[in-house]
Amino acid sequence: MGKADADGPGLPDLPPEWGRVVIPDDLAALADEAEQVRRELRRTAGHRRWRPPAGPVIVLVVAVLTTIAGLAAVTWSRAGRTGPSTSTPDPAPAQLTGRPLPALDLVDAGQSPVPLRGLLPVVVLLVDGCACPEQVAEAATAAPPGVTVVTVAGTRPRAAPPGAQVRTLADPAGGLRAFLHVPASQDGVTALLADRTGRITLMVPEVASITDHRAELSRLAD
Repeated sequence: MGKADADGPGLPDLPPEWGRVVIPDDLAALADEAEQVRRELRRTAGHRRWRPPAGPVIVLVVAVLTTIAGLAAVTWSRAGRTGPSTSTPDPAPAQLTGRPLPALDLVDAGQSPVPLRGLLPVVVLLVDGCACPEQVAEAATAAPPGVTVVTVAGTRPRAAPPGAQVRTLADPAGGLRAFLHVPASQDGVTALLADRTGRITLMVPEVASITDHRAELSRLAD
């Protein structure tokens, strides 16, 4: 049988709220209490191993997830595009005025190269979207003397209208249309005028009648 703490010599003063403490003679009597203490310690250790994330950690996790979601949305939208990129807008016809004519080689009916800048001053009519013989014949008549009128088709030259003084060429590589930013599927005739120095003086993506531009035509002969 154990002794009360009041009877044991040298015991420290214990808190009164603990009540009367009895120390057993045999420590085996404390086995149940020791096991209970061990369970409490294990439970406490388990709670300490897992702690919920602190406030800054939660904010960081949310920021990372938001960034990933944004990147995924941008990637998905880019992957879904089927047309050409529109990040750089095509130049307007007015922006081409004053620029030099590109040093491109076209080809004739025998597939021999013909330098485009060797035809200056020149009226170029892109006719791969439409043969439009009336407009071609009209341009040949309206062009001043000394100005070359050229029709440019896609893979091979188109036949010139009967009696029209026109040079017929082709642009299989599509370099001229790429420079002008005019789609090959466009109907109608695209007109391009360049003076004897190679400077572009007019570009009309779909010309109705070349006679609407008589002033620009007349200046080509200067």
